[in-house]
Amino acid sequence: MSEEDIRAARLEKVEQLKQLGSNPYAYRWESTHHAAELQEKFADLPSGEEVDVEVAVAGRIMARRVFGKLAFFTLQDETGTIQIYLEKSRIQESMAEIDADAFNHLKQLTDAGDILGVKGTIKRTEKGELSVYVKQYSILTKSLLPLPDKWHGLTDVAKRYRQRYVDLIVNPEVRQTFRRRAQITAGIRRYLEERDFLEIETPVLQSEAGGADARPFITYHNTLEMELYLRIATELHLKRLIVGGFEKVFELGRIFRNEGISTRHNPEFTSIEIYQAYADYNDMMALTEGIITTVAQEVLGTLQLTYQGESVDLTPPWRRVTMHDLVKEYTGIDFNSFQTLEEAKTASKNAGIPGVDEAPSIGKLLNLAFEEKVETTLIQPTFVIDYPVEISP
Repeated sequence: MSEEDIRAARLEKVEQLKQLGSNPYAYRWESTHHAAELQEKFADLPSGEEVDVEVAVAGRIMARRVFGKLAFFTLQDETGTIQIYLEKSRIQESMAEIDADAFNHLKQLTDAGDILGVKGTIKRTEKGELSVYVKQYSILTKSLLPLPDKWHGLTDVAKRYRQRYVDLIVNPEVRQTFRRRAQITAGIRRYLEERDFLEIETPVLQSEAGGADARPFITYHNTLEMELYLRIATELHLKRLIVGGFEKVFELGRIFRNEGISTRHNPEFTSIEIYQAYADYNDMMALTEGIITTVAQEVLGTLQLTYQGESVDLTPPWRRVTMHDLVKEYTGIDFNSFQTLEEAKTASKNAGIPGVDEAPSIGKLLNLAFEEKVETTLIQPTFVIDYPVEISP
């Protein structure tokens, strides 16, 4: 069936539900438990046994298996999945006053993707699957389009980014990424606020594009009859707050840069800028280290991570080393020893560093050597300090 045919068939089911006196888009449902909570609470329940405690859960139907007078649905909520065990005689008895043919209507009018609320007891089937043994159900939301194919899932990366809601449905592990991101931003705010930093919201619409070297988005203010820019950084307004008398300020918010776009680069993104009076870069390094190690411990429960196949140890203190010392360590070149630019270029060429002829200064050569020979080797957290003045803003 085409997507249009599927939609038409499901709209017909919506009409049938309405004729039965059921609201296919119900307003409210009160759950007593989530799926993961039930899985944990009844993990030791033996196969074939039932617990006579009524529970209510709600979630999206991810799979349906129907066998005459029995049906088994997989229900997915925010925390995970649980099976619902549907038996015709039990449902008919419990729902007789509401719908005399409730079981058959459940079979005929539900599809994968619908959101269902059920009430019943807990039972582990003979095959060992923890289930809600349903007494009553309510169709809470009728889905009009099918979920992506069960076996191939949603594999198109661009489509996953465009339709995040579908990605979240069919790839539940993505929800953990969203959850951790929220925990990270909350942890950063908490860490800073506990140290007397004040978060202040600064303007998103600005009369001049400033604070960073990037192309801004331009919009138009009708009443003021003037062009305005979406901010490309929070820098200038936060610095003005320091000038105005605040001593510790930050903002964690959205930034807009009208540049390239890919699955790894979004022109609208979140950044944090932190400003502190009477502090130098040693203080800011200590603050940065503290934020990351504290939040990593809170969110992940460890400072030992694996990223892209590499083991990363966030345990403080992190290494603090000058760019000059790193380049000397990895290439053997001591850029402080050169008297002329030509001497530095000759040594750089001998070390196999490309683009040497175009470099206008020893400082530029030092940075070139760092980028070519050092930067990609730095796996463990490292503060690279004392950049040459030629590349410093």
